[in-house]
Amino acid sequence: MKLKIDKFVLSIIGTILIAYFFPQWGVQDSEIPIDTISAVGISLIFFFYGLKLNPTQLKTGLKNWKLHLLVQGATFLMFPLLVLLFRPLIQSEEQEVIWLAFFFLAALPSTVSSSVVMVSMAKGNIPAAIFNASISGIIGILITPLWMGLFVTNEQTDFDFTAIYLKLIIQIILPVLLGLLLQRYLGAFVQKHSSKLTLFDKSIILLIIYKSFAVSFNDQIFTAVSILDLAVIFIGVLFLFGIAFWLTGFLSRKLKFNLKDQITAQFCGTKKSLVHGTVFSKILFGNIASLGVILLPLMLFHATQILIISIIASKKNRLDT
Repeated sequence: MKLKIDKFVLSIIGTILIAYFFPQWGVQDSEIPIDTISAVGISLIFFFYGLKLNPTQLKTGLKNWKLHLLVQGATFLMFPLLVLLFRPLIQSEEQEVIWLAFFFLAALPSTVSSSVVMVSMAKGNIPAAIFNASISGIIGILITPLWMGLFVTNEQTDFDFTAIYLKLIIQIILPVLLGLLLQRYLGAFVQKHSSKLTLFDKSIILLIIYKSFAVSFNDQIFTAVSILDLAVIFIGVLFLFGIAFWLTGFLSRKLKFNLKDQITAQFCGTKKSLVHGTVFSKILFGNIASLGVILLPLMLFHATQILIISIIASKKNRLDT
């Protein structure tokens, strides 16, 4: 089987390299208003997200409640609890930051587009995948900040629930609601230009990633992250994905799901959204210097989940044809 390297993963690597060699464009006193551009971009991403949500599909999807409970339980409970098991092992401030980065990854919602695409490729339950991936993003707006509020201290960042939820309402919830209200008028237009909007989404994500890493490189934050730490982070990402994938598969079989629902449970319940991660990191952590480190496990997980799920989906597709 011939493997294709995801172009977006390559774009992320390229963006990090640009941030390393040209960090001056992303620092606080830069003449380029990256913060303003990314703030407007975030609101537009979730406005288009609201336009893409189909109320009819969401209502239909409510019927398969056992599958939905498993997917959302895996996304918002199983992942954080798995990472919590390793909290007693923390012995230094650097390890605390790395653990917090993993916990942030674990608290995030599932990704939308790639979940649905991979479920479709593996011939799983596509309507259920659309429902779970869509509703996960909405739940995450509420749940992710609550999880993070348990462990983010004022010393690490100015974590104020009132300010954070105000930002979430203005930048995310209101645009989603506006998109839902206009869905019947602009929904068809958005679906027609979906590929262009996806390109816009990815461009804003890359801009946020650049800003995060530029600040981290400029402040020499990564000098505290050794090669051993990077290896541990990558092994941790593989372990987290592997155990989550196995557990969702085990539980779906115990619940006697059919093959299509098993595929959907494993593919949707083990994905984490880079879109929500980069957006939430901006809102939850602001411009703290260690933001690049906070995003590192998420980006490694993103690349890993795309690679592994693509291989599994392709294999299931071949076996079924």
